[in-house]
Amino acid sequence: MLSLYHTYYTDRDYTQRDLFALLATELGLRSALYPGSFVHISPSYVIPAVCYVDTDRKAKAFFRDIPALEAEIHQNASYTEPTAIRFYGQDYTKPIAEPEQAFDLLISQYAGIISQPCKRYLKPGKYLLSNNSHGDAGIAALDPDYTLLFALNRRDGKYGISQTPPQEYFIPKKPELNTAESILALGKGIAYTKTAPLYLFQLNG
Repeated sequence: MLSLYHTYYTDRDYTQRDLFALLATELGLRSALYPGSFVHISPSYVIPAVCYVDTDRKAKAFFRDIPALEAEIHQNASYTEPTAIRFYGQDYTKPIAEPEQAFDLLISQYAGIISQPCKRYLKPGKYLLSNNSHGDAGIAALDPDYTLLFALNRRDGKYGISQTPPQEYFIPKKPELNTAESILALGKGIAYTKTAPLYLFQLNG
């Protein structure tokens, strides 16, 4: 059942289970929304309720039998309550059948600009985890609805919270490019004086 997940993530040493375990412990996460997830189900091992969204045909096939998937994941989950997975095989920029302000964590990794169209599903005061591969972290940093709490670094294969003050990140090398419009036009992150693999933002409210 999980062979595709192992092929793309476990076998490539990219499960990120330690990352999600760290965040779940630090932030008390119980639910997450993962747009553009493909089959990266690592969050489900440490967060009981996770909703995945992707248009990829392999992802649609992977999530076809969710009860079996939940049962298999739960065997190695870090929590005792049932594993709850939902999947939408659609474009995440379109409305999904989930209530607004329903999730503790919004995950944005390598799937475009998620921080804006999916913001409405995040509970006020809860969290956005984003990298900057498509400039999403940079756009979140410009958005007054979000506050950067900390960056995350990876050392010796493990993620940890950076001790660098958050105000030292997202200082652009070319200030004239530091607008949401410029980042969207480029389709990728701009250059900053200091960077990290991942960033954790809080939704104000």
